[in-house]
Amino acid sequence: MNPLTTGDFTESDEPFALFREWLKEAEASEPNDPNAMALATVDETGLPNVRMVLLKGFDENGFVFYTNTESNKGRELLGQKKAAIVLHWKSLRRQVRARGPVTLVSDAEADAYFQSRPRDSRIGAWASQQSRPLESRFALEKAVAVHAAKFAVGEIPRPPYWTGFRIAPVSIEFWQDKPFRLHDRVVFTREGEGWRKVRLYP
Repeated sequence: MNPLTTGDFTESDEPFALFREWLKEAEASEPNDPNAMALATVDETGLPNVRMVLLKGFDENGFVFYTNTESNKGRELLGQKKAAIVLHWKSLRRQVRARGPVTLVSDAEADAYFQSRPRDSRIGAWASQQSRPLESRFALEKAVAVHAAKFAVGEIPRPPYWTGFRIAPVSIEFWQDKPFRLHDRVVFTREGEGWRKVRLYP
């Protein structure tokens, strides 16, 4: 019996196959950004930060997102090399949590994704000094105009400070809402080359 078709996700033994199925269902039911996820990082003192980012890829090696490495989150990711994420799909009453060490994606992977972005988004990556003080909206719009003129023709190269990060999860938890807060929870923990699955009390 296939747990991905019977609907009993607690019987699944492979977390990424289950995640793929849940994300596919979320893409059909969520009104906005089914790939939105809360990303938690910590600074050098251990104080956490959390913000919403977009999941841009995943496979058995982990979950991938992109950012400016000179931003607060970029510096924290490079400094502490660990992170946690949660995707919550309100329409499905489900969420997935994962955490683990963080590494940079390859330059080729970052280049390919950057070139797939809309042109205005690529210009914006050059214009925005992410997380740093901004004197006015006009200053941002002026920076966009300057870079739009600079890259008026031809391809727009990826900024050297803009790239992707991959979280290689050591644990992935799946949560499904149930009546009276008696929710279903299953956590997969990395064990050698495979996963150990444990069902949790709600």
